[in-house]
Amino acid sequence: MTDTAARPVTDAVAEVKAWLTDNWDPELTVAEWWERMGTAGWSAPTWPAEWFGRGLSRPEGIAVQRAITAFGALGAPGGLGLLLAGPTIIAHGTDEQKRRYLRDIVTGQKAWCQLFSEPGAGSDLAGLQTRAVKDGDEWVVNGQKVWTSGGQVADLGMLLARTDAEVPKHNGISYFAFEMLQPGVDVRPLREMTGRALFNEVFLTDAHVADDACIGGLNSGWKVANTTLTVERTGLGAGGGAESGSAATPGTVRGDLARRAGDFVGRRTAGEGGAPAFAGGAEVLITELARSGGKLDDPLVRQDIARLHSLYEIGRYTTLRVKGGADIPGVGSLAKLSMSEILRLQRDLGLRILGPLGTLHGYTQADRDALEAATGNALAGMMTELALFSPAPSIYGGTDQVQRNIIGERVLGLPKEPSNDRVVPFKDLPKNG
Repeated sequence: MTDTAARPVTDAVAEVKAWLTDNWDPELTVAEWWERMGTAGWSAPTWPAEWFGRGLSRPEGIAVQRAITAFGALGAPGGLGLLLAGPTIIAHGTDEQKRRYLRDIVTGQKAWCQLFSEPGAGSDLAGLQTRAVKDGDEWVVNGQKVWTSGGQVADLGMLLARTDAEVPKHNGISYFAFEMLQPGVDVRPLREMTGRALFNEVFLTDAHVADDACIGGLNSGWKVANTTLTVERTGLGAGGGAESGSAATPGTVRGDLARRAGDFVGRRTAGEGGAPAFAGGAEVLITELARSGGKLDDPLVRQDIARLHSLYEIGRYTTLRVKGGADIPGVGSLAKLSMSEILRLQRDLGLRILGPLGTLHGYTQADRDALEAATGNALAGMMTELALFSPAPSIYGGTDQVQRNIIGERVLGLPKEPSNDRVVPFKDLPKNG
């Protein structure tokens, strides 16, 4: 990796601006632009240089992303490929697997989803019951996954499956790069109380995955999954800073790759990852909401806006400390707990500013358009969606309770709850409902 310890962020920004001046062309297709961007190392600039990155630090990576947006170019491919799958494969994949999967991630050719949670294995993820049975040089997979963000547009999934029920539950799990577009994969949307359907349940019936698509080795999936979860918690947590946010959807399903790149510049989507696209900028949204509603001079509103800003800044500076080399035990869990608190504060403050208008919400695009026309308030619908979405971050990516357990047991050294699930074979354990 490139040594960035003594190099200022401005160097990386100047470099990407110069590259954009020479290379950005809005007439290119999305696929052509992402090919150019990804192979030059700018889709994932924090990745190692030998694997389609530039070896930049996290602060440099965030600054580069902002510079690309400010320049007016289309950003890197969004979604879970760049956020989760890529870093996990870099950490645990073989060189052949890195060659097979990473280029398609940074060039947006393939979109990914996360096939972890099950109806009976959410907080107790290691209790998953999806089975993979060896058949020659393939595995046959049967089971059900739920809360699968972006499953409806994914080419590949990060699949956790039980490959050995004769050993304790954490020891018999394997992690596969799973082809979603095959017979036996049924993706069904789950409509949320926001009105959107960003999550899915996925039914797997005699689906197949190649043996050489096992990441990190047979029955080592729990260790690999924890890398994915750590990256997820850090990315979702306060101060995480998205490294990609393109309005175009990667992969072959949505059809954006063949469209004109310039048509997506300046657009925002609701996101395939589950969160409203404006969630990270809600501080600005709420300030403008208070200003337009004549409540910006209310001392209690101002106090809570200042508190919200402080929480964002604490998260941002914590991230900078970690990327600068500080060792903060449990920082991923702390960041995610902080983000849950931020979302609750945003909800309560935003609805207090809206008053009775906060009881109205448009559940379809037609409803949202009609509500905006009737009220003349373009921000109210975004705020009510954020409020309805606010319980989700305290659940997905590991519940708040799970994060507190991690901090208590792994950071503070508190005793674990009594359990024999690490010594008893999975087949002999009582199963979740």
